Amino acid sequence: MVGLGAKPPPSRKGTGSFIDVPKDLLKEIKHLEQLFTIDTAKLKEITDHFVHELEKGLSVEGGSIPMNPTWVMSYPTGYETGTFLALDMGGTNLRVCEITLTDQKSEFDIIQSKYRMPEELKTGDADELWEYIADCLLQFIETHHGDVTKLDKIPLGFTFSYPATQNYIDEGILQRWTKGFDIDGVEGHNVVPMFEAALQRRGVPIKLTALINDTTGTLIASAYTDTSMKIGCIFGTGCNAAYMEDCGSIPKLAHLNLPPETPMAINCEWGAFDNEHKVLPRTPYDEQIDNDSPRPGQQAFEKMIAGLYLGEIFRLVMVDLHDNREINIFANQDIEKLRRPYTLDSSFLSSIEEDPYENLSETADLFQNKLNISPNGPELELIRRTAELIGTRAARLSACGVAAISRKKGFKECHVGADGSVFNKYPHFKERGAAALREILDWPEKTNPKEDDPIEILAAEDGSGVGAALIAALTLQRVQSGNMHGILHPENFR
Repeated sequence: MVGLGAKPPPSRKGTGSFIDVPKDLLKEIKHLEQLFTIDTAKLKEITDHFVHELEKGLSVEGGSIPMNPTWVMSYPTGYETGTFLALDMGGTNLRVCEITLTDQKSEFDIIQSKYRMPEELKTGDADELWEYIADCLLQFIETHHGDVTKLDKIPLGFTFSYPATQNYIDEGILQRWTKGFDIDGVEGHNVVPMFEAALQRRGVPIKLTALINDTTGTLIASAYTDTSMKIGCIFGTGCNAAYMEDCGSIPKLAHLNLPPETPMAINCEWGAFDNEHKVLPRTPYDEQIDNDSPRPGQQAFEKMIAGLYLGEIFRLVMVDLHDNREINIFANQDIEKLRRPYTLDSSFLSSIEEDPYENLSETADLFQNKLNISPNGPELELIRRTAELIGTRAARLSACGVAAISRKKGFKECHVGADGSVFNKYPHFKERGAAALREILDWPEKTNPKEDDPIEILAAEDGSGVGAALIAALTLQRVQSGNMHGILHPENFR
């Protein structure tokens, strides 16, 4: 904290001069730069393959990227009205919102509460998970509405941010768990009956109207206030994207005979891009993360760019440099805390990159407080450069997905709504991603630094809250208009 009259900390520029770094340490830094740096040619190669994989996912035979139809079949007008609940089941928190869409264009009121998602529930019993969620909903409704027995059922948009097949908008057949979840008996099953059974047991007055993915919610919520929005992205604990496709360009839906020009929001689930390991430049550290994960061979792209993994990649590099290299960093220090898997999250790397001091004193304090390690000056430079390399690679790879959707759809100019902790909080993520997008799409250099890019990635509106409520509203509108294609599961239509 800078007090009144105190000088602000000096600004660090670049990555440091490395003047005082010994040659053996410098050699390791150069080696890490070779491993983690992705040049323009490689970005373009990855993007080309990405476009092909997006198309493959829409085909009848399918591919690694699921490209799930969501049955969200229109953008909002901005004039939707009503009161809706929104439930967001993320990897870290459970969030419950009540959103009132007003009769003023693109305006809404919101009240919300957050509940921690206990770690033991992620690998426990399915019934315990659903009953915990039902309890949180009940607590929220009782707090804001009192006696639940006197309430009519409130329509709910449920943001279920895991790969799911949807034949209807109120159905979600879990394809596989991600974000550290691994609960038996759920994969391959529709999660909605499990969720609704828990609501019924607890007497919670809720009617699930739409099951959505957070990326679809981000797309719809952002389009609610900005008609230039064409893609919704999440760069957080996991990573994903959604966009509107024409039904005529989705061969796997051809049997439904939907009008070719009808829009359909596609939840890409692009974390699974390149599970075959054809183009992504994986390092030995990426391979170790994959091998040690609950789902080896899955989510190859996500494991290189998502917040869940960035700190772990960094940790593995540090342990390797301590154990297996001649330099033996942190010599004669106990690194037991550093050996614990997933003990560092992406906020740890953020703090390192944000350290403004020339001597990296905040980074030194961070290592001492969190890991009981006291790095020397050259080791701090290595730490800083490693964090920069991992953060930069994540941002540059993320741009490949945005570029691929833009290329596939022929978007020359548009806005991309992005949400998630990495996008919103990780230093320089936006700028690094924007620079990579410019390289991939061959835009000319800006003549005016303040000039907007043709395709711009902006902070999104609240997809898992407002987006979920809007999709619930759009669903009810379609039901009321009698346009029932792919809307409600027959068992729930009443």
